[in-house]
Amino acid sequence: MQDNHTAPWPADKPSPSVISDQLRAQLHTFLAPLLGELDAQIDLRLVRTCLRAVEAILSFRHRNHGLLLSELGAFLLSPAQAPAGTKRLSQLLRCPKWSAALLTRFLWRHAQARVEELRRTEGDALLLWDESVLEKPESAQSEGLGAVRSSKAARLTRIKPGFYRPPGRPLHVPGLSWLCLLVLGQVGPPVVATMRWWSNRTSGRITRKVPTQIRRAVLRFCGRLWGRSVLHVWDRGYAGSPWLGEAFRHRVRFVQRWPKGWKLVDATDTLRPAWQCVRGRRAWDHQYLRDPRQQLRKVSVLAVPVRHADYPEQPLWLVVGRSKGRPEPWYLLTNEPVTTATDAWRIVRAYARRWQMEMSFRYTKSELAFESPRLWTWERRRKLLLLATLAYAFLLTLLREVWEALRVWLLRQFCHRTGKRARETPSPLYRLRTALGRLWLTYPAAPPGLAQNPG
Repeated sequence: MQDNHTAPWPADKPSPSVISDQLRAQLHTFLAPLLGELDAQIDLRLVRTCLRAVEAILSFRHRNHGLLLSELGAFLLSPAQAPAGTKRLSQLLRCPKWSAALLTRFLWRHAQARVEELRRTEGDALLLWDESVLEKPESAQSEGLGAVRSSKAARLTRIKPGFYRPPGRPLHVPGLSWLCLLVLGQVGPPVVATMRWWSNRTSGRITRKVPTQIRRAVLRFCGRLWGRSVLHVWDRGYAGSPWLGEAFRHRVRFVQRWPKGWKLVDATDTLRPAWQCVRGRRAWDHQYLRDPRQQLRKVSVLAVPVRHADYPEQPLWLVVGRSKGRPEPWYLLTNEPVTTATDAWRIVRAYARRWQMEMSFRYTKSELAFESPRLWTWERRRKLLLLATLAYAFLLTLLREVWEALRVWLLRQFCHRTGKRARETPSPLYRLRTALGRLWLTYPAAPPGLAQNPG
């Protein structure tokens, strides 16, 4: 599948209505392979509803009500026809002739196209892994909800000056576990590879095997699809002997942040904590890098060969990134050969790109309201969340360099900001969605027509 990233920016500065139609056409082009598959399975009117639903999700911005069907209905058609729009969207989600797996396959193909592009240009593609939760504390009867550890409760009970933290264990609320994979290079916006949701509760009982089974299935699929053409980047939540065994079994390249107190076998065949493997060693090189807040920090790197006690035949390298002012260094375990400072910097920069995953979780929860759906059945909730994921994937394509001129015009005309930080943000995704929604609401137009199928 090829994405249309070569649309030229007209030199004569067309009117806003023309730009509105152009962006709608770009959305249609982005979703064209998916719409073609849907057209072969369901009625054409539902296919059009799918296209309009993604546009409505982009236009309606509300953290608490962003994915409510009754709210999206007013943006699907018009405020006067909100009940009819809600009914159309409900018919699309409950149609049994298509499943959420169709949307998942579309995202995998989109990620595959990006991997091939990165291999031609940069030579290496990064595949970021991370997990989060969708909290639904007000819900109890929706299908598939399980217990998740509430990060909101942890923030609300955090110790503040002059206050105290209530005693007790971490709070757990109804919700869903969430796995996200992003494909990206050393520069540029990410591409969504997949999003999976699951519950740790089956038939009223808590099971601990479901997360492990899903992670293994996704890793096995990635190993068959990409082999060693991508570099997997994992955080400390994936550290440990079982997941290392899965990585070795599927022969994937990886970078994994390792807890400093967890033991590894060093060059002297001594089992010791990771921090002791590099104690007293001088740095190989120093550079000034920018942190997520765009502040310059002096960072030093070094690397040592290590092994894991459970897999002594597998060579590993422990890359350490130290930064003044950071509470602790990065201990990065990788199976990539690291013999020079250039190799070490490549590993450190690959892990530094993991911040894109944190921004992705924050954006989808706050801007796209992933925690707001109120649907009874699991499959319909999954379809709606994946439709919102398609909207997020389309927004990421507008951050590509080819759209820079249009993006600057759109932000200036429909989401103007005077603050220096807002104007100098390298990826203005929040403002971009606001400007796009205002443009489409100001200049409404029907999406590009589809040919009527004979059946």
